Amino acid sequence: WRIEDITIDRVVVSPAPGELGKMPFWHGDKPGRPIELGRALGSTTRELAALPADRAVSTLQSDVGLDELAARNLVQFLTDQRDQGGAVPDDRTIVVERFRDEIGDYRVCVLSPFGAKVHAPWAMAIRSRLEERYGLDVQMLWSDDGIAIRLPESEERLPVEDLVFDPEEIEDLVVRELPGTALFTTVFREASARALLLPRRSPGRRTPLWQQRQRGADLLEVASRYPTFPILLEATRECLRDVFDVPALKGVLGEIRARTIRMVPVDTDRASPFAQSLLFRWIAQYMYEGDAPLAERRAAALALDRELLQELLGAEDLRELIDADALADLELELQHLADGRRARNTDDLHDLLRRLGDLTRAEVDLRATGDAAEWLEGLEREGRTIRLRVAGEERFVAIEDAGRYRDALGAALPKGVPMVFAESVPQPLVSIVARYARTHGPFHARDVAARFDATLERVAAALSRLETDGRLVLGEFRPGGSEREWIDVDVLRSLRRRSLAALRREVEPVDATALARFLPAWHAITQPRSGPNALSETIEQLQGAAIAASILETDVLPSRVRAYRPADLDALCASGEVVWIGAGGIGADDGRIAIAFRDRLPFIAPPPSAATPEGEIHDRLREHLAARGASFWPELLVAAGVPDERAVLLALWDLVWSGEITNDTLAPLRAFLGGRHRAARSSRP
Repeated sequence: WRIEDITIDRVVVSPAPGELGKMPFWHGDKPGRPIELGRALGSTTRELAALPADRAVSTLQSDVGLDELAARNLVQFLTDQRDQGGAVPDDRTIVVERFRDEIGDYRVCVLSPFGAKVHAPWAMAIRSRLEERYGLDVQMLWSDDGIAIRLPESEERLPVEDLVFDPEEIEDLVVRELPGTALFTTVFREASARALLLPRRSPGRRTPLWQQRQRGADLLEVASRYPTFPILLEATRECLRDVFDVPALKGVLGEIRARTIRMVPVDTDRASPFAQSLLFRWIAQYMYEGDAPLAERRAAALALDRELLQELLGAEDLRELIDADALADLELELQHLADGRRARNTDDLHDLLRRLGDLTRAEVDLRATGDAAEWLEGLEREGRTIRLRVAGEERFVAIEDAGRYRDALGAALPKGVPMVFAESVPQPLVSIVARYARTHGPFHARDVAARFDATLERVAAALSRLETDGRLVLGEFRPGGSEREWIDVDVLRSLRRRSLAALRREVEPVDATALARFLPAWHAITQPRSGPNALSETIEQLQGAAIAASILETDVLPSRVRAYRPADLDALCASGEVVWIGAGGIGADDGRIAIAFRDRLPFIAPPPSAATPEGEIHDRLREHLAARGASFWPELLVAAGVPDERAVLLALWDLVWSGEITNDTLAPLRAFLGGRHRAARSSRP
């Protein structure tokens, strides 16, 4: 079709010469589902799938507002998926469904609710791995609901392990594959247009899209020769952060590795209901595959400047994740200041100087367990250490570093240094800075310059050389810091492991002894609460718990509230703030009750008793209270319609213990318990 005119509400076209006219359509890409919405949908799916069908329908009607037909259709959809696919994908389950299509090729559908922003980069990584393994152009499709893969008939079933990647490697893999996608070409063209690199010859006229594609492809071909071209970096950043959600994908892959999310492989004869939605999109995409413009399906291979990209993405922003205590402990160990790491003899001290570099007399004393002065004199006599003037102070240096400090810092060597140790060292300052990085936590360039009295420019050049070699990383690491710091990659790896171990220790289950120490203190039994809000705080902690009525005011509340008075609880009940309901009887003279604040009662009240009391008197009391509301004892006695007050009272307490009725004070409960106790005492000799 040729576009003839574009108005506010329509596009007027005419058939292109020599082409069979079909109904024209334009299918635009919508933003992918955010990971937060995906987790919420998965959680809702899991909760609905776990409910019985009738209860799930009622939940959808009451909570979501669906009518009965829509609710039953949705529940039936989940039921059919569980019956045909073996499992329902949710926020804790990813279903890998494998089946053959009509022509015998294998289809693999990765069903998950996490959205296209997660599925798109995941699918790119899977395609790269499969193409390397099979040497074929693997066809794939992704959407908000999963990933669809087509394998040739000659290939075997795809194992689940081929779909899982390490979170640490996924971003590098996606960045490597991104330039070869049509998405990157489109985003690059749009970014170039925003940067005014694709100006219009006639500003008042619209430029056809196919001409924009051609000009964008020409610019991309030239820009691909320059890895630091800013539009390349901006296009990559936009793809990784705006179109994709690579951090969310890392989180999902991490949960898969930690078994928080399980991947369930399923072999079926035909597509399940969830997979059918993906296959419908597959038909819609590949039916018109040849209609896609050639410029959108080809892109130049790029060699991006990864350091600039990493700085742009802020990939090393770990300030909120690093544990401060773990960092402090690691720095003490790297500097040999921790217990068990200090020098114990002369040989240890010599090794320490070789590992840490130059040290002053005070710094040596901190790192030695014995007479450091005597050890240093012995090393000097043996010719294993020398004294050099560094940054205006005297420091001890291992003899092996003599030439390095002379060439890097201009230090004057003492007489008698053997020629083998005075030879020139390649890149002396780089090696000194590298050793500083290996023995310190996150640091700034000015820290190194001050330590060795070197210019900031020379230190910055050495740091850049180490970063190019992959030995240092620039990022945000130190908790509470405000500037970017340098850190050795091995130190960062150790720091990450220790921080992760510290986080894991925080969620480890404790033993029974620790729990026994914690619970009495948490319930304020070891130190009862006092003050005007003591009773309210205690009720807030206990609300909803079923407690025996006989011990509520004799043991439970007095042990938690200093100088407890029943009148205080009566005042809260009379004001309407606190409500008590029955939670089951205990024999003939006791029962359990739950106390709660009135606004929390609908959420934390114990479920009604399964054994609902039945009887003519019970039904009459229910009808009266439902129609008249709160009533006094004489009114209930009249409503029961029987002269036996004891029978009415027993029926009333049956309804209390079942949780159906309550009272606005605790006086009836105290009278009930007091009467039972007096009767028990009177029967004793």
